[in-house]
Amino acid sequence: MKEQTRRPVVIGVTGGSGSGKTTVSRKIFNELSNYSLTIIQQDSYYNDQAEMSMAERAAVNYDHPLAFDTDLLIEQLQQLLKYQPIEKPVYDYNLLTRSGDTIRQEPREVIILEGILILDDERLRDLMDIKVFVDTDDDIRLIRRIQRDTKERGRSLDSVINQYLSTVKPMYHQFVEPTKRYADLIVPEGGQNQVAIDLLTTKIRSILMQRGNTQITNNIDSTI
Repeated sequence: MKEQTRRPVVIGVTGGSGSGKTTVSRKIFNELSNYSLTIIQQDSYYNDQAEMSMAERAAVNYDHPLAFDTDLLIEQLQQLLKYQPIEKPVYDYNLLTRSGDTIRQEPREVIILEGILILDDERLRDLMDIKVFVDTDDDIRLIRRIQRDTKERGRSLDSVINQYLSTVKPMYHQFVEPTKRYADLIVPEGGQNQVAIDLLTTKIRSILMQRGNTQITNNIDSTI
């Protein structure tokens, strides 16, 4: 538990691709609508690969810890903890690199940090007040990933399955699942587990009250 002085509360939500961590994050967001909140996605901090060819970008293992600019994520999270705004990078899934644009992110009372490998780096873990691992069966995660990537990202079925078998699944078991031991709370069934959501939001409210954070009617960030 971090010192009880007024500062934003950081909730880390992790789990494998397609585990339901986004659903859990949004349910927390909605349950705490009396406070100002934002969701920061680790995907925004994929490395800038503008100097690489498209073929080189396509060959990158995006489920490996080295695929992320964790130093920048830590730096910007520390700024938000000091109530300083940041210029958050924008990742382009079609170009497989940053778009060159940024989004100004104002500080908020509650920061939900979501991503597959947010618990991998000790420096990042140390900035979190609550760490959550969303635990979902491999088969369900694959089905969800297929649905998302084919509908939202224009991927072919074959490419999604090939990527899952070659990198997503092995990297999950090598890097993501082991971070479960750092979690304060393991949530089976993802966003369907309302008991876990209620426990989380109650604990977050308790921390906010102890720190003297003021309730503010929340305007949902358009960037989440």
